[in-house]
Amino acid sequence: MSDQDIEQYKITTEPFYKPQEDEIDLYSAAYDARLPVMIKGPTGCGKSRFVEHMAWKLGKPLITVACNEDMTASDLVGRYLLDANGTRWVDGPLTTAARIGAICYLDEVVEARQDTTVVIHPLTDHRRNLPLDKKGEMVEAHPDFQLVISYNPGYQSLMKDLKQSTKQRFSALEFDYPTASVEASIVEQEAGIDADTSAKLVKIAHAARNLKGHGLDEGISTRLLVYAANLMNKGIAPKSACRMALVRPITDDADIRDTLDHAIDSVFA
Repeated sequence: MSDQDIEQYKITTEPFYKPQEDEIDLYSAAYDARLPVMIKGPTGCGKSRFVEHMAWKLGKPLITVACNEDMTASDLVGRYLLDANGTRWVDGPLTTAARIGAICYLDEVVEARQDTTVVIHPLTDHRRNLPLDKKGEMVEAHPDFQLVISYNPGYQSLMKDLKQSTKQRFSALEFDYPTASVEASIVEQEAGIDADTSAKLVKIAHAARNLKGHGLDEGISTRLLVYAANLMNKGIAPKSACRMALVRPITDDADIRDTLDHAIDSVFA
């Protein structure tokens, strides 16, 4: 792959990310040691943005894979395809990342089948290689290659969890929603909205998060707060924007919906 092809995977503009603790230093140290990293945290708390920010900060290409239950090992590693001249091998995203020295980010890895995630094992220990059985090739990972995975522990179940044999191949960072002041500054920066409105949105989010486990599977994410702010920027009234972006996406329960609607009415009285 040419340098020009590699450049397409590089992030050229700094993704906005506001540190919560020492996660940037911890990740940087893990990358220097080429340790695989597992990032755990609730939906929309900034896991993917953090990985994008670190790839930019380190100046490394980033290849992201949105995992799903239909994803096969071939989707990650590669496969033979038919063309006018017969068959040709096409690398999957994991193989491409290993060859060019990219950070390969498997987002929501627990969504993939366990027999699929097993293919990452040789890349996460001292071997740092990837066997392409169908092609009869052993890919030695580029010295700059790193594997990063993420998932939401709140959705863990017996059917959707990583095996211990996979978990114990990674170092780990645990994310949560930021403190109220930090989250308000993130929404203010991301959406270009005033500080007072950002603080009110965060107050609504905290009210919803207090209902997690009491009618809600997941609270309002920072991402949804930015959505609500974006709607307001387009002229939508705050209460309507909050109902559309914060409440309707997360619940179909009438009682929970009414409770959150009342919270919105109170905050934006």
